[in-house]
Amino acid sequence: MGRRHKGRAVHGILLLDKDAGLSSNQALQRVKRLFGAAKAGHTGSLDPLATGMLPICLGEATKLSGHLLDADKTYEVELRLGQATDTADADGRIISESDCSQVDQAAVESVLPRFMGEIEQIPPMYSAVKHEGQRLYKIARQGGEVERKPRRITIHGLQLLDFKLPHLRMRVDCSKGTYIRTLVEDLAAALGTHAHVTALRRIRLGPFSTAMTAEPALAALAQEQGQTGLDALLLPPQAALAGWPQVSLDADSSFYFRRGQAVQVRGAPGKGQLAVFGPDDVLLGLAEIDDDGRVAPRRLLELRPISP
Repeated sequence: MGRRHKGRAVHGILLLDKDAGLSSNQALQRVKRLFGAAKAGHTGSLDPLATGMLPICLGEATKLSGHLLDADKTYEVELRLGQATDTADADGRIISESDCSQVDQAAVESVLPRFMGEIEQIPPMYSAVKHEGQRLYKIARQGGEVERKPRRITIHGLQLLDFKLPHLRMRVDCSKGTYIRTLVEDLAAALGTHAHVTALRRIRLGPFSTAMTAEPALAALAQEQGQTGLDALLLPPQAALAGWPQVSLDADSSFYFRRGQAVQVRGAPGKGQLAVFGPDDVLLGLAEIDDDGRVAPRRLLELRPISP
């Protein structure tokens, strides 16, 4: 039996502009295959209907994906008033209809402040939240429904961009864990009607915006320029840590740090997390200041071989 191809050690972040109709996992697997990467992961699912920012981490950059999962996000959402669907978006079937002809722009503007700040949301049945080990969307597809606990999320900004009854377009700045479909349904309820999402685009995730994204036509680029052309699209892993405090270590301290040992660094912050770089500006990993004021490794990246 031949040895299974494990893929190559390519490290970086691809900012993919995901197409509609594609699941986040399908997009991930396509990218992983095109790059021939040994390891890959995305940083926050988008519904198949949604488009926009989907950072995909390759190789050692996957060790930083959790920090992007926790990041704030910005969406532009289009919704249709007067109709509810079983999935709360246009991919579902209409289950309720109501008159929305009395809703005007002033009414919408008046209810938006209710949803600003820290609020509670009940996750939709068509979501990846688990109930007794099973994804809610699987239960929903079988016709079931279970009680869900509300979750606290934060809406940092909510702006009405366009009003053409029965359609609205809004911009939402929010924390991780926010379900835009639920926000749309709750907003419609406050207006005395129903609604569902007709289009959704994520335009920002943490330090990344769609102005920085690669178009999804990666296969054509791979044919024209090969993996060298694809690799040129990658951001370095440290791009995920924009805004983090940083320290740089000399060769000796780098060696001990990469062996998992805390090191003393002149000028290091007094507390908190930080990104640690070696002599050649290679990201060594993430650290935290310990009780003795030393830089203690918390997550190491293997971008260069260890050598004394």
